[in-house]
Amino acid sequence: MVNKIMRSLLVILGMILGQQAMYYAIRLIPGLEITPVFAIISYIIGALIGGLVLFMISPKIIKKGKQSTYRMEKNLEKMSINEIVFGVLGLIVGLVIASLVSFPINNVPIPWIGNIISFILYIILGYLGYSLATKKKDELLNLSTLFKKHAKENKEIKQGKEEYGIAKILDTSVIIDGRIFDICKTGFIEGPLIIPHFVLEELRHIADSSDSLKRNRGRRGLDILNKIQKELSILVKISEKDFSDVMEVDVKLLKLAQYFNGKVVTNDYNLNKVAEFQGVEVLNINELANAVKPVVLPGEEMEVQVIKDGKESGQGIAYLDDGTMIVVENGKKHVGETIEVIVTSVLQTAAGRMIFSRRKESERVNHKVS
Repeated sequence: MVNKIMRSLLVILGMILGQQAMYYAIRLIPGLEITPVFAIISYIIGALIGGLVLFMISPKIIKKGKQSTYRMEKNLEKMSINEIVFGVLGLIVGLVIASLVSFPINNVPIPWIGNIISFILYIILGYLGYSLATKKKDELLNLSTLFKKHAKENKEIKQGKEEYGIAKILDTSVIIDGRIFDICKTGFIEGPLIIPHFVLEELRHIADSSDSLKRNRGRRGLDILNKIQKELSILVKISEKDFSDVMEVDVKLLKLAQYFNGKVVTNDYNLNKVAEFQGVEVLNINELANAVKPVVLPGEEMEVQVIKDGKESGQGIAYLDDGTMIVVENGKKHVGETIEVIVTSVLQTAAGRMIFSRRKESERVNHKVS
């Protein structure tokens, strides 16, 4: 019964196509006079030919159609729901694109040409949409998950910004340095703290280095991160945001700071300067350390241990407990001694502070350091 219905429909389709083909065919013959009777007879002949042709080949068409339907059914059974959904969506997108492209093509003045090209476009683009969507379903799912993750991350960071303050993006140098943990512990830095994924990757590579010094630095950085996450009450987030078109980690940091409208926390002097040039706010731990050092004014007296020669002739070098270098005028001859000095001047730079001094003249008796 189904075969008879299908065959009848194919015959009707053949008659319609035959009539249409004859309609255009008789108009392509130059000089042919088309009377109403001639046109009707031509249409009937075309319809009969088209119907007869489809009647003869319809069994093969129906057989092929059933085979194709069976194969399609088996393929669909093997496909997951995700593949079917993405396949349908891809097909719809392909057909929509084909529809948009077909608008100017349908205006081609040559009969049938525009329709034929449009039909071919629908088939090709529809198939491409379906094929690409099913083959790339995993990537599309990952992309969807990534968008959701970024949206959630941005929401959390915005909430953190409202509750805790401006986001602070940590770079590799400041994590390895470790002082950021102590600063956060004191409560002087408000969060959220953002640890970029690419910084974690850089730390991991350093921790896996064959160089023992680099390896220890990398492992120290990872230990500091674990301490920050476990021991501090401040909000800490691992950002998966990446910039695949950028290779330099420093540039990625600045872009991430702009993305979150936050500040970069670093010890890197060069990164500090580049960030200032690009209008990104930076918190430099070294500058903070210099700012909280005790203020030393010219004329103050202090007791120091001269430990080595200076660069200039006759100079001696000493250090305060916080690491500040003290240059002692004519202190070379006092290397290994603890003497009293008077501060003559203080040089403050972004890299640190340097104190210049001279020996206190009233000091006559110095004691050797055992």
